[in-house]
Amino acid sequence: MKLRFALILLTVVLSLSTSADHTTDNCPEAWFPILNSQGLDGLGVNIHFTDPKPGEIKMIAAAGVRWVRMDFVWAATEKAPGKYDFSDYDRLLAALQPFDIGALLILDYGNPLYYDAAPPRTESARQAFARWAAAAASHFSGRRVIWEIYNEPNNEMFWKPKPAVDEYVALALAVGKAFRAVAPNEKLIGPATSIDFPFIEACFKAGLLNYWSAVSVHPYRQTDPEKAAKDYCRLRRLIQQYRGSDGNAVDIPIISSEWGYSAAWRNMNEEKQSVLLAREMLTNVANGIPISIWYDWRNDGSDTTEAEENFGLVSHTHQPASAQPFEPKPAYRAMKTVGDFLAGYRFEKRLKIGSDDDYVLVFTKGSESRIAAWTTSAQKHRLVVPLAAGQFAWMRHNGERIGAITSNGSGTSIEISTAPVYMIPAN
Repeated sequence: MKLRFALILLTVVLSLSTSADHTTDNCPEAWFPILNSQGLDGLGVNIHFTDPKPGEIKMIAAAGVRWVRMDFVWAATEKAPGKYDFSDYDRLLAALQPFDIGALLILDYGNPLYYDAAPPRTESARQAFARWAAAAASHFSGRRVIWEIYNEPNNEMFWKPKPAVDEYVALALAVGKAFRAVAPNEKLIGPATSIDFPFIEACFKAGLLNYWSAVSVHPYRQTDPEKAAKDYCRLRRLIQQYRGSDGNAVDIPIISSEWGYSAAWRNMNEEKQSVLLAREMLTNVANGIPISIWYDWRNDGSDTTEAEENFGLVSHTHQPASAQPFEPKPAYRAMKTVGDFLAGYRFEKRLKIGSDDDYVLVFTKGSESRIAAWTTSAQKHRLVVPLAAGQFAWMRHNGERIGAITSNGSGTSIEISTAPVYMIPAN
C-alpha cells in the first residue's frame, strides 16, 4: 500500500501482459446479475492508521463506507518470538464498532526476528508467520474482520528481491491450514494481486481455493474502469474451473480490495477522479463484486503534483477546529452519492441502448427501480431511456440536482457524458 505511483506502473504492465489478448473474448457473464452480488454493502477505503483523528471515523461512515482496509504488520505485532501485541488494532476496531464498520486486515510483510525481515520464504519463517496469523484471527474472532494473506506478492516492491509464486503459495497454504485448525469460522482471502492470471492460476492449482472465502484483486489501470468487467469475467471462469465440480461447492466471490485513481496522474484532476470513482463502483456492483475498496481515504501529502499523494477522498491536512476533520474532495461527494443511490438496491440489468460505449444500468429494490447512465465516449449525446411513467429526480454523480424528469412511460430523452447521472423516482 506504499509507493503507489510506481506500483501502478508495474500493475498496468502486468495487467496488459496477462490480459490484453483476452479483451475481445465473448463474455456473457459481464454486466449481468450474479447471485453473490451484494450491492454496495461492501463500500470501503484503505487507511494508514490505527488511531483515527477525532471525528474521522464518523466522517468515513458518513460517506457510506462499511469497510476499512489496513496493514496488519507482523513486525509491529510480534517483537519477541511468540509474544503478540495486538493492542493497536484493538483500538482501531473499538473505534470502528460504533459505526458498524468492519476491518479488512492484511497479514503482511517480514519480521526481523525471522529471516532478516524478508518475505517469509523459509519453512521456519512460514510457520512463525502462520502461528502469528492464527493467533490474530483467534484474538479478533467474531469482530467483523476479514483477513487478507499478504499484499501484492506478485510485485517486487513487496516480495523482495523477486516475486516467486511458489514461495507465496507455500506461505498461504501454511496460513490456511493454521486458520482451519484454530479459527475455522474466520474469513481468509487472497492473493491481493493485480489481475495477474498466471500468478492467480498457480494459487488455484495449489488448492488455495479450499481455504479462501473470496479471491481478492487490485484492478488498477489508468484507463476506463469499465474495462475491468472482462477481467472479472475471465477470473470468475477460472474460479469455477478450480473450485471443483461438486454441485454443492461453496460460491467464491471476487473482491476488489484495492483500486483507485490519483488526481495527479497525467490528464487527471480531482473532478475527473470523482467521475472515475463513481464509474468504478458502478462497474464493480454490476459485475458481482460484493466488496469494493477505494485507495485511499486521505491524501498522503499536500503536493498536488505528486501522484502518490493524491489518491485520497479527502485532503491530507487535519482540521481539528472544523466540523469535518479533513476537507472533502469531489471524490468524497461522489462516494457518498453512489452509496446513497445504491443503498438497499441490487443490480438488475444493463439496458441495450445506444452504442457499446453507453452504459444504462437498472437497480431495483422490490418494485422500485433506479437508473444510472453514462458513456465512455468523449462526445456528449442523447439517449432515450425507458423510464416508467411518473416523476424522477435527476442528479449528477456528485449529488448535485439537475432537475426533475416527467416520463409518460414511453421513453425519455436524456443527455449523457462520461460523468454518471442518476434517475430516482420522486417521492
